[in-house]
Amino acid sequence: MSVSTISDSLGEVDVVAAGGYRERASRYQGAVLWTKTVCGRSSALPVLPDGCMDLIWAPGRLIVAGPDTRAHYPVVSEGEQYTGIRFFPGTAPALLGVPAHQVRNLRLDLAELWPAAVVRALIGRLEVAADRAMALEDIVLCRAADAEPADPLMRQVVAGLGAGLSVPAVAAAAGLGERTLRRRSMAAFGYGPKTLARVLRLQRALTVARGGMPLADTAIMAGFADQAHLSREIRALTGIPLGQLLARP
Repeated sequence: MSVSTISDSLGEVDVVAAGGYRERASRYQGAVLWTKTVCGRSSALPVLPDGCMDLIWAPGRLIVAGPDTRAHYPVVSEGEQYTGIRFFPGTAPALLGVPAHQVRNLRLDLAELWPAAVVRALIGRLEVAADRAMALEDIVLCRAADAEPADPLMRQVVAGLGAGLSVPAVAAAAGLGERTLRRRSMAAFGYGPKTLARVLRLQRALTVARGGMPLADTAIMAGFADQAHLSREIRALTGIPLGQLLARP
């Protein structure tokens, strides 16, 4: 899911995708609630880097999905159901109480970050909830009321990098030195602004290409030098050839 898609989804109706996946905008600013039932081929689809972190309910567990720098292949079973909330880039660390770089490319139990008794109680509440997505959202909203706010400049950083601005330009617009921007980006996003820019450019290109734009034009519009550069970056960040990636549901 690209950052632009997350932003554009605010106030919109449910979105239904292939493979038993459904999402809707959350009441928590910029976040997306999603549900997934594993069915058939969807179980083999990787999760691609998108700059986001998720909090996921799985049977008997609450899982924190850290920011990815490569494709993640979840281990799932046919018929299993999952509910999650995907946070806008840079907003989850303050809420969850962990710098993003400490959970980069990881999936770990929330009980490793929060008191185990608290997490057990939350899991119990989710297991009996009539609307698990809404119950998960309520947990996040309750937590947010007591948590430190997210770094306010990081939304500006996401917007600038997502629009294709250079790291020096984004740093200057935010009133930060590049070294300070990198330090704050590591805590907020899990990696520095150059990597975040690559991830956002990847998502920008995939969104445009899936809309039917020719790949040569997609490359230029998304900020790549040419189509070959686009293909190399996609393989580097996902491990999947461009054609195969675009053929995914």
